[in-house]
Amino acid sequence: MHTISIIGGTGSLGSGLAWRFAQAGNKVIIGSRDAERAAETAADINSKLDKDIAEGMDNLSAAEAGEIVVLTIKFNHQRSTLEQLHDAVQGKIVVDTTVPLVPPKVARVQLPPEGSASIITQQILGENVRVVSAFQNIAADSLPGDAPINCDVLVTGDKKDAREAVVQVARASGMRAWHAGPIANSVAAEAMTSLLIHLNKQFPGAHTGIKITGIPD
Repeated sequence: MHTISIIGGTGSLGSGLAWRFAQAGNKVIIGSRDAERAAETAADINSKLDKDIAEGMDNLSAAEAGEIVVLTIKFNHQRSTLEQLHDAVQGKIVVDTTVPLVPPKVARVQLPPEGSASIITQQILGENVRVVSAFQNIAADSLPGDAPINCDVLVTGDKKDAREAVVQVARASGMRAWHAGPIANSVAAEAMTSLLIHLNKQFPGAHTGIKITGIPD
């Protein structure tokens, strides 16, 4: 098991991932700009699981405490958050879920000049941080509770050992996860998010995702 810090962990994706990770037995640190709100989210997880497995902190303290640090933040907060956490995450695995959505046209693919949000994260944090891109295509609403997650997770990153750690965390948390190549391939997963948003708008209430076919379980 791991100690997993989730930066932006009070949002729908962050709290949903925290729930799944904690269910799987990982120690979870909820990070937020509002430490009190983070503590409330952690207390809710502990109450539902009837165990002391989650803790709330401010974002910087959470990044310092985690073995694996998961970013669940909006694209327009990405650079400022990474600059704040830069020193705290050196030598660690950082999992970036960020998607470069540009309101109001979030259903249109609008990738940054660097290629993807995860590539930006790797550039800002430097080579001593093993950045892994994952979880962009999981509908946040599908994470709370115990229902099976009916879509796959694409895991990209330049370090295979870091990818493998994230693949194993995802699988232990009830998700079907795959090694999907180097961080450059994060472009595909991030772009796919806007396509899925477009589909969800056509079918209200839908939680679209992706599935990899042709590979035996």
